[in-house]
Formats: sequence, C-alpha cells, structure tokens
Amino acid sequence: MYDSGTAVAAALEAGGAELDDAQRQPNGVDLTLGAVFEQAEAGVVSRNGKRVGDREEVAAEDGRYRLGPGTYVVRYGEPVRIPEERIGFVLPRSTLLRNSCTLDTAVWDAGYEGVGEGRLDVGHAIEIEQGARIAQMVFARADHEGTYEGEYQGEGL
Repeated sequence: MYDSGTAVAAALEAGGAELDDAQRQPNGVDLTLGAVFEQAEAGVVSRNGKRVGDREEVAAEDGRYRLGPGTYVVRYGEPVRIPEERIGFVLPRSTLLRNSCTLDTAVWDAGYEGVGEGRLDVGHAIEIEQGARIAQMVFARADHEGTYEGEYQGEGL
C-alpha cells in the first residue's frame, strides 16, 4: 500500500526538506531540479565494487537549463529521508513525458538519507528551469531486514 502525499511530505520535512504547497500531491511529493550533469568519464560496476565516473555540471543560463537530446544526470533539490518500514520510488512528472523526456531512478531503500539523483533522458530539446518540479516521490510499505547503510548514505547533505 502506498502512503498518502501528506505522509510523504511529513517524512521529507522531518528530514530537512522545505516544501511548498505546489509540491504536495495526493499520493506523493514533487521533487525539483537542483542541478544537471553530463557524464565526462566512464564509471565502473564490477562484482567487487563500483565507481561513478567524473561528471561536468551543465551551466544554467538565467536559471534555465537548455538541454539537447541526450542523457544527463539530475540532482534533486530536496533532501530525502526514507522512513523505516517504507521504500521510496521516484517517477517522472507527466510534463516531462509529454515533452519527449523521461526520468529513471533506482529503488530508495528504507533508512536512506541524502539528496538523490536520477537519469534524465532527453528525446527532444527542452528548457527546464532550476527549481522546477520534475519528479514525484512516493512511499510504499515494505517488509525488510535492516536499513540502508551504503556508500551513498548522506550524499549531498
């Protein structure tokens, strides 16, 4: 079962997020665009470890990112805290989809705290203002053993 938007907002605010009324949705909370990056170097995913390749931040002009077709990494504008007994999912807002763009993210485990990232695939040129709502976070109840203690814990805080 998914939590209400009110419950998601309360959890995010308890973790330090400052939300405005427009971000509160019936079934989740909208996350905003904090920054955009382009991958500049290959990363590594192996059986014994991982390494995120270097990135270069895309410059915003007058507070707007003008992005051509391609793949980017976006950093959200809000810190997130996933409560125990919950799992987080981030989905693209429909306006991105209607503009030939999509947003991919991984599962956000119980106990994760940080300012997360996602992969933005731009199918056709788009202009996105910094701070614009681009994604919606939802929480679902989840049975689990333990909470997130991985390398990305506390990222961006």
